[in-house]
Amino acid sequence: MSEYMIGIDIGGTSIKFGLFTTDGELLHKWNIPTRTEENGSFILQDTWMSIKEILQLKNIATERILGIGAGIPGFVSSDEGIVYYGTNIGWRNKQFTKELSDLSGLPVFIENDANMAVLGENWQGAGDEGKHVIAVTLGTGVGAGIIANGAILNGINGMAGELGHILIEENGAPCNCGKRGCLETIASATGIVRLASESSAEQPGSALAKMYEETNTITAKDVFQMAEKGDAAAMKIVTKVAAVLGRTFADLGVILNPEKILIGGGVSQAGEPFINQIRTSFEDYALPRVKANCEIKQAVLGNDAGIIGAAFYVKQNMEGS
Repeated sequence: MSEYMIGIDIGGTSIKFGLFTTDGELLHKWNIPTRTEENGSFILQDTWMSIKEILQLKNIATERILGIGAGIPGFVSSDEGIVYYGTNIGWRNKQFTKELSDLSGLPVFIENDANMAVLGENWQGAGDEGKHVIAVTLGTGVGAGIIANGAILNGINGMAGELGHILIEENGAPCNCGKRGCLETIASATGIVRLASESSAEQPGSALAKMYEETNTITAKDVFQMAEKGDAAAMKIVTKVAAVLGRTFADLGVILNPEKILIGGGVSQAGEPFINQIRTSFEDYALPRVKANCEIKQAVLGNDAGIIGAAFYVKQNMEGS
């Protein structure tokens, strides 16, 4: 009799689900709103009720589910099954694994959402099942999941991969972590918008500044589009962001020596021209033996990476048990 796995990606706005075969085929995906009120006290109940509804719809008995994997934004202890801090969810010291297992009667496995994304990309995406892979997410913030020697690298308390908080500029822009000049203040979508705002004030004659003046808003996507059209101010921003990322990856290279660095998140949708600029910067800064065997490319799974990785995490844990 066939067995199945459930992969979940919990976000501050929505919870994404995937029903998978043990071979990794995605049979059904869906999402529900994340009810964050009352410190997220409804989320686990909503999660299990939604899974039950789909299993009934698909006529699949709960006993045929191998387990549930969940990617969660914030600080997570996969070994203890605890969410110490859930970003934008309201959780503190949440006994996630125990509570969802009690509700469902199923094995439950959790990881940080960036770690689940790198597992997904490595299983079915651009990672090609590598043993040394970094998946960087450039979105509202900057995060990373790291696979070293075939396993997720967590560190002593789950902080490995917090790439966005590497110091880049002394006395730089304030970061939401409380420091200044973090990578996130430059290379995230938020950082790019900040750079565009500053550029518009400094170069009021640029096309970028005129757009900002007319619309009173600007996005990272706008910056990349203006750069493609040849606006010097926008091109300068893109060049700076790519240079900073390339140098950061070169520094990571002498620490982790990865075979692949995968770039995902909304900012990565700028595409190959942007990725190529990052690649060029990386090659300028990286040691020859580091860059000789390291490929930098765009992640391919998009928003599905988290649920795919969460399903793989179930498979990995159940096969190892």
